[in-house]
Amino acid sequence: MSTLIAHVDLDAFFASCEQRDHPEYRGKPLIVGALPGGRGVVAACSYEARKFGLHSAMPISQACKLCPDGIYVRPELAKYRRESKRIMALLDDISPMVEKASIDEAYLDISGLEHVWGDPRATGEQIRKRIFEVTSLTASVGIGPNRLIAKLASEACKPDGLRVVAPDEVLDFLAPMPVSNLRGMGAQTRKKADKLGLQTIAELRGLSLEAMQAHFGTRSGQNFYNQARGIGSVQISTDRQRKSISKETTFSNDVEDKHKLHDVLRDLSAQVARTARREELSGKVVTLKVRYRGFETFTRQHSLGEFTHDERLMLDTAWMLLNSGSLPNKPVRLIGIGISGWDNESAQQSGQTDLFAVADKTATDPKILEAIDQLTDKYGKPLLKVGVNKNS
Repeated sequence: MSTLIAHVDLDAFFASCEQRDHPEYRGKPLIVGALPGGRGVVAACSYEARKFGLHSAMPISQACKLCPDGIYVRPELAKYRRESKRIMALLDDISPMVEKASIDEAYLDISGLEHVWGDPRATGEQIRKRIFEVTSLTASVGIGPNRLIAKLASEACKPDGLRVVAPDEVLDFLAPMPVSNLRGMGAQTRKKADKLGLQTIAELRGLSLEAMQAHFGTRSGQNFYNQARGIGSVQISTDRQRKSISKETTFSNDVEDKHKLHDVLRDLSAQVARTARREELSGKVVTLKVRYRGFETFTRQHSLGEFTHDERLMLDTAWMLLNSGSLPNKPVRLIGIGISGWDNESAQQSGQTDLFAVADKTATDPKILEAIDQLTDKYGKPLLKVGVNKNS
């Protein structure tokens, strides 16, 4: 039995959710993210907006210049998470092997399901049909012999499409694609390919493994050699765990007031901790992210001596990192905090010198944390917060 992998990618997910819920947005350039005149980036945009050259992660100031008459709205992340959960549940009904790759995409192993759903094309149509019937959202589905081909196939048929690539069609499918479609082919690597006159995957495929490794390095060369021949992973991880939980905020004006920075870090720590508790995760590595004017960005990490989902411990650690003397002393444009290092992941870091040990720390009573979480779930915003040390 040959392996068949499906990649399901929701079309302009955030923007599509808003256009579904707001008929007045349909058929118009819609941008979800920061608002005009503020800071931040485009989180997602409709296909009508993409015609103006907009794309996700574009600074909102640039988006406004390219599309001044677009509709700009703030994201409703809670809604998008709910929709994503519904869609992933639908996919679980299609295949027992589903890997959620992000909030709006997933991989399915559909090998051997012909007797249930029919041939690969019928299976793909079933996926798209079920998603639309339940959510009124469209999805593009790519099907191929491995993850690489399935992902490229879904990209090739967007939006609202289906593409099946049989094993004997892989090389022809890849041949005309630009080399930039390959994973790991960043801007600097593309410059090398341009100098070699390599524009398409077919042209790249003409190089031997030795030549690829000579031009792109041993590891990257092997990677591009395999991809150009359609060789990819077929592994589907059904218990994939997120690597980290983080929250950040961009200020409308640069902030140097330490009291305000502390208050914002406190709110962000509470959000991160609540998410960790909801997902029953405890982490050991606290990360502080700080961005200054000119997008100069720094991250600092500290490995704790214990696993935690306590916001006080996260806040105190991040606050000491901010005041450790290793960061520029100037107004802050963006600040964020994260927790990672689940289970044994951070064991390798336990030997680091504890430069920022938190003295006399007593963990918050789990019952108090549970009560706060229940109130937040009920009323939509934290009405109560745990106290912080006077020296925090």
